[in-house]
Amino acid sequence: MQILVDADACPVVHIVEQLSQKRNIPVTLFCDTSHVLQSDYAVVRSIDAGADAVDFALTAVCKAGDVVITQDYGLAAMTLAKGAYGLHQSGMRYTDDNIDRLLMERHLAKKARRANARHHLKGPPRRTEDDNKRFATALEKLLDEINM
Repeated sequence: MQILVDADACPVVHIVEQLSQKRNIPVTLFCDTSHVLQSDYAVVRSIDAGADAVDFALTAVCKAGDVVITQDYGLAAMTLAKGAYGLHQSGMRYTDDNIDRLLMERHLAKKARRANARHHLKGPPRRTEDDNKRFATALEKLLDEINM
C-alpha cells in the first residue's frame, strides 16, 4: 500500500506526510509543472501541464489497496474503479455508494455556473484548524481499517 496525493493546491500534504511517516507508508505527491513541491519524506512527481495530465499519471500508477487523496471527483472515480481507497481533503471518504451522486452534483454545479456566467458564485469557506483535524482523524481511521 502507498498513499498517492493529487497535490496541486492540496492543503493537507503536510498532514499526509506526518501520519504516513509515523506508519512508514510510502507517499507520492503528484503535481503539474506549474507547481513547485518539495518534501523530505514523499516522492514528488512533476507532470507536464495539460488537461487532467496529473490525474492520468496518478491513475496509471494506482493499484488496488492504495490510498488516494484528492478533491477531484473524476480522479476519485477512476481510482475507486481500480480498487483504491479515496479520501477528500475534507475527510469525506469516496465510496462506490457516493461517487455517482458526487459526480452528478459536480455536473449540475458546472451547468449552473455556465448558465450564470456573469454571476460569480461564492467559493469554499476558508480552511480552519478544525478542518485539518477532521482530515487527520479520517485518514488515521482509514489507515487503521486497511491495516486490520
